[in-house]
Amino acid sequence: MNKLLPLLIGAIGVLLLATLMLVILPAWQLRTSQPPAQLQPYTEQQLLGRQQYVANGCIYCHSQQPRSTGQTLFDGARGWGRASTPGDYFYDTPHLLGTMRTGPDLLNVGARLKSRDWHLTHLYQPRVIFDWSIMPSYPYMFEVKDEAARDDVVVRLPAQFQPPDGRVVVARKEALDLVEYLLSLDRTYPASHEELQKRDRGYDHRPETAAADGHSG
Repeated sequence: MNKLLPLLIGAIGVLLLATLMLVILPAWQLRTSQPPAQLQPYTEQQLLGRQQYVANGCIYCHSQQPRSTGQTLFDGARGWGRASTPGDYFYDTPHLLGTMRTGPDLLNVGARLKSRDWHLTHLYQPRVIFDWSIMPSYPYMFEVKDEAARDDVVVRLPAQFQPPDGRVVVARKEALDLVEYLLSLDRTYPASHEELQKRDRGYDHRPETAAADGHSG
């Protein structure tokens, strides 16, 4: 019993410290965060598309958190955008940061790929775009029809992927909502100095450190 008491106290201490460092202090730091002026709230359709993003497991293969050059050189080189800051997620509840990158980071996919037609084709059959893609297709978000109605959005496909007998593939509402959400993902506006001070910059030099390094030479 005498040996268990120090272990119990130590375990509780570690738990309290972790709660303080990982929950309480970050929440206190971000309590005054405001959305950047360029960031707009999601529309109703974009929020529905966000639900499709979650329901279809996009978060399992895609992150929404570009990293800085101090953490990796690859994100910037791939055109994924600047390192994200807390304000970039002001309207995201809950956030969809993700932890896997089987596919590319998507926080700025709306800036990189602006075509609705491209995204619809990619969702229906990714191998149309990239023959090496391992992304699953989502045919249940689309409908094959003998003829498109006036308001239908027809998916553009090369001949080898088109349905037989002259039929067409049209997007269901779920696909249109998801694409609208993807097109809204654009955080390419400049981050403010205040926002940059709030993010974890990993191995980045802070401005005061960089200045000191410059004078030391």
